[in-house]
Amino acid sequence: MATKKYTVTLPEELAEAIRAEVGPGGFSRYVTHAIERQREQERLGEAVVWWEKEYGEVTEAELAEAEAERREIERRHAELARARRVAAGEPVGPAAEQQRPGAAA
Repeated sequence: MATKKYTVTLPEELAEAIRAEVGPGGFSRYVTHAIERQREQERLGEAVVWWEKEYGEVTEAELAEAEAERREIERRHAELARARRVAAGEPVGPAAEQQRPGAAA
């Protein structure tokens, strides 16, 4: 993808905090990702508006059902990941989970 330099104005505190997190050369990539994510959210919002015009408003029951399904999928994936770690001889359990890179603290 071709790139072009633009000038934007950001709150200094925010920009410096991002720079400190992403290091040299990561700022543009971070901002690009944030803009892409925002555009994705806007398109998803438009899709929901279309869906609700076409099929009616999403009900609380439908939202609850979708959330329960999401939790079940997440649980199954966690079980599979745990089984893979056991098969690989890696430690498992709460203490091991917190030590894994990317694990929630």
